[in-house]
Amino acid sequence: MLLASHIATAFVWLLLFSTPSTTLAQAQIPQLYRPTTALTAHDLAIIVNDNDPLSQKIAEYYQKKRHIPVEQVIHVRFANQHAFLSAGEFKKIKQQVDDQTPKHVQAFALTWLQPFRVECMSITTAFAAGFDPAFCAEGCKQTRTNPYFASEAGKPYDKYDWRPTMVLAAQDFAEAKKLIDRGVAADFTQPQGSGYLLKTSDQARSSRATTFPKIAKKFRPYWPVKYLEQDYIAGREDVMFYFTGLTHVPHITENHFLPGAVADHLTSTGGVMSGSSQMNILEWLKAGATGSYGAVVEPCNFPAKFPNPGILIYHYLRGSSLIEAYWKSVAQPGQGIFVGEPLAKPFAFQPAKN
Repeated sequence: MLLASHIATAFVWLLLFSTPSTTLAQAQIPQLYRPTTALTAHDLAIIVNDNDPLSQKIAEYYQKKRHIPVEQVIHVRFANQHAFLSAGEFKKIKQQVDDQTPKHVQAFALTWLQPFRVECMSITTAFAAGFDPAFCAEGCKQTRTNPYFASEAGKPYDKYDWRPTMVLAAQDFAEAKKLIDRGVAADFTQPQGSGYLLKTSDQARSSRATTFPKIAKKFRPYWPVKYLEQDYIAGREDVMFYFTGLTHVPHITENHFLPGAVADHLTSTGGVMSGSSQMNILEWLKAGATGSYGAVVEPCNFPAKFPNPGILIYHYLRGSSLIEAYWKSVAQPGQGIFVGEPLAKPFAFQPAKN
């Protein structure tokens, strides 16, 4: 069994080696290393587009599977046949959502794939923090930072006035159902798997891989995290974490992803849900992963704009839900979208029964 106090030693090093200098001062190294309490159905609201039959169907199924209170299913209406919303359109929708959301809710799940942007930023960050051009960039520039990055906060809305948001959707209901079922099945399973951190032959898309050897070394006594210099893995039966950098990642369907697994690839348009020439992050979910992340507009290859595997693994292994661990791992999330089953918590502990 992994002990949070042991993992914490690794985390201190991960912050020193892996955190961008602009955000290192903001990253709070925890003083007490206890298992975290994952967000639950009480903390999550589902946002459904009533103009989209698939969105309605996914929301209904997820509400029942996760026992989300009916008052936390938020209904809005907007056209869904285009890739992005204007800032004006979004602000009207966001106001409707805010008016309907109970104050105790800490996070959102969106049940559609399109639109996936609000002008120049991702729809997940727009719902989390509101539309703000500071999350955008023309050319290779840094963007507004995430106060939740590397945070020990258990209630993000209470602490930061942000509601981390994840897209819970797929191209059809069958795929969405499989994703939801995987997330639910992952809970409290304490899986025995491995993490794979790949430095590929694509130098530009391996920008975050400079920290991978140190991350693997620091986790090695507590969890099998493997640093590999190769373009892909295949035939692995124990994939819990898979982080890489390529425009297209080959052979992902030849691996077995454990329930609750997380996988993503650093590239320019992985989160573009239609018309991209690069591999879409939905391919990870089709292959069996439970969560992924990708850019919706050109971010350049700043590591801060993509998940930090060390921070994600640290929080996930301590018992955080998928949405918490993923959101805490991205310092500048304005140009990237989070997809998956937000409440999956494979490393959490069952609440004690009274």
